[in-house]
Amino acid sequence: SDTLLVPISQSGTTTDTNRAVDMVRKKGAASICIVNRRDSDLTFKTDGVLYTSSGRDIEMSVASTKAFYAQIIAGAVLALYMTQAAGRRSHAFVSNEIRQMIQLPDIMEQVLSMKEQIRASAQRLALQRNYWATVGSGPNKAAADEIRIKLSELCYKTISSDFVEDKKHIDLSSEPLIIVCAAGTRRSVIGDIVKDTAIFRSHKALPVVIADAHEYRFDAYAEDVFRVPAISEHFSPIVNTLVGHLWGYYAALTINEGSHFLHLFREEVRETIRQYTEQKLDIYEIALEKSFQEKVLGFYYEFRRRQAENKMPSIMGLNGSTNLVLLLKYLSGRLPVADFEIDFGVRGTARNMFDLLFSSLAEAINAMARPVDAIKHQAKTVTVGTSRIEEKTEGILFDMMGEMGFDIGHLTLNNLLVIKNIQQIIDSIRGWTLYRVSGVNLLGEPTDETTIRVLDKQGTSTAMTSRAETDQTLKGTKKIIVRQGNVYMGKGRKDDRSILVIPLISDDPSRPNMVEHLLLLDVNFRSRVSLPSKVKALGGKHEHIKNIVQENNIVWRDEFLDQVEMEELFGRSAEKVAEHIVEKISP
Repeated sequence: SDTLLVPISQSGTTTDTNRAVDMVRKKGAASICIVNRRDSDLTFKTDGVLYTSSGRDIEMSVASTKAFYAQIIAGAVLALYMTQAAGRRSHAFVSNEIRQMIQLPDIMEQVLSMKEQIRASAQRLALQRNYWATVGSGPNKAAADEIRIKLSELCYKTISSDFVEDKKHIDLSSEPLIIVCAAGTRRSVIGDIVKDTAIFRSHKALPVVIADAHEYRFDAYAEDVFRVPAISEHFSPIVNTLVGHLWGYYAALTINEGSHFLHLFREEVRETIRQYTEQKLDIYEIALEKSFQEKVLGFYYEFRRRQAENKMPSIMGLNGSTNLVLLLKYLSGRLPVADFEIDFGVRGTARNMFDLLFSSLAEAINAMARPVDAIKHQAKTVTVGTSRIEEKTEGILFDMMGEMGFDIGHLTLNNLLVIKNIQQIIDSIRGWTLYRVSGVNLLGEPTDETTIRVLDKQGTSTAMTSRAETDQTLKGTKKIIVRQGNVYMGKGRKDDRSILVIPLISDDPSRPNMVEHLLLLDVNFRSRVSLPSKVKALGGKHEHIKNIVQENNIVWRDEFLDQVEMEELFGRSAEKVAEHIVEKISP
């Protein structure tokens, strides 16, 4: 009954604060609350109210910076009134305190004028350390606590806070960035804080110090020193906290810039896919499109440059950063797709590559997004989204593979696209032979001990005797196909029939992208095939033919291909086809 409780709240709805008021009222204590929101729950529980009226009084559940400063002044006004009423201080003392409070807005304006210096510090340092801490002594412990709250809110970090002299509670082994609130500290203490800052530096921490205007002893140990107007010790939390609040704001924007950088790339990829889809290209063609690979490679170089300059937040983590780097290198064609399953545990299909790229970007964007608006902070949402690219695998060759129990997971990305193009010129399959390849080395390469055997034959192939039925040593053209892993189209060595050989990779995760089967098809070509379809089906062979013909001082036209029979065009080597064209068109 001889106690006065002064509960302090912004919203007046904080459950633990209001419950404490209920408890002490039952014991007969009196209470005067300092609160921002009018007619809130707390105002009806107390005997008196001192309203701060700072900004909108509808804000709830957020750490409002303006309310913090107003609460300090409200507490000071209340304390001075009680001091005067009790006759414990002179009128001169009270008047001097009031004069200081009246000067505070001007002092805060001076601190705000330092925003470019504070911005530069945050942009330079915020990404250099993943772990942060705040410290202060005496009244500045309150400043350290308030800065910790705001940094945590803005930057989504778990941050420690403590008295400077209790620095042992801060994990210096993590080499954190430490904000030292030293402005306004009394002379008998400031020397010790300088020594403690030197200790922080010796542990490879990054000290950022807030000090009085004429204090230079921190310069040798701090990354940055913000010198603010000198102020009484009990008002110093205001200037220290204001610097910390500004630093946290610009730190959040710096972290968010990395998110924006990734977001722009993700949207650019989506737009590129949309444009290619309108051109009737599918996911496999997009992944191998040179202009797309150039776009990915350009982003990769910029991403790596930002990493080298410490402009990408470490919060991406080692795995997140490494995965994104690998995905970019695979999609830019800089790494062999054969290794994709080893790195990511799934087949290196175009669908898997794009899905993993979008999920990795979404995870990184979400980790780095820092909406600094308090309302957005309460409901942080970053649209992750995925690309809606259709994965179509239809046609005579895919149907044949499906009937035999094979799917696109048994094809490399390059071979999948080759088959999609080749099947546009295939009319029918007259027969087929399925081979099993055994004994390739860990690199997927055939050796002298590698064997091949026939598993099944159907159609016209039943009448043909395969060399593998009498000699199971892998050799000749089939050994080349296994070594290179590419689809082969040519002529049968004995019967001159048109054949297509498809290498099928293993579905064993321990043998990723190793050729385990060969499917040899006896095919008939369509009698009428459009010129664009011929060019697509020829793939790289088209460029080879073109170059050889041009060596004979002939201006190339794709129409030359129509002068070659389909069986010859796709069954003979580029050199033979080019010679045939030159003979046909030469005068």
